[in-house]
Amino acid sequence: MSEWPPHVTVASVIIQDGLYLLVEERDKYSGALVFNQPAGHLEPGESLVEAAMRETLEETGWQVEIIGILGMALYSAPGNGLTYYRTTFLGKPLSVLDDYRTDPDIHAVHWMDYEEIRAKGGRMRSPLVLSSIEQHRRGVCCPLDLIYG
Repeated sequence: MSEWPPHVTVASVIIQDGLYLLVEERDKYSGALVFNQPAGHLEPGESLVEAAMRETLEETGWQVEIIGILGMALYSAPGNGLTYYRTTFLGKPLSVLDDYRTDPDIHAVHWMDYEEIRAKGGRMRSPLVLSSIEQHRRGVCCPLDLIYG
């Protein structure tokens, strides 16, 4: 029997003054420019919260404080057939690093309101982008101590 390894990822919903922090990146499979929250894979030896802060910094240049958990989801990506286990966090921006060089995959960093995001719904990297923002808008947020160990 083969082992089924879901890919562990994190994402961060960062909000300031009613605007959400999103990245515009090139989809590796379709080649299209898509929008996503700062997100990426968990690296060996780091916690989920550390991964969320690292990915946000690497992709946006923003240092953030993670303040809660919006949810966990399984997502099977149609482009590559892989299954991702994603923990999505809520965070607040602390400071942006001037002249920070974001990951080369990032085309641009945007602050967008909810209506702008909905209007670009067809350009989201996955349905998890909008659903996690809607989790935040509904007031769903679990404490960080939900994660232990």
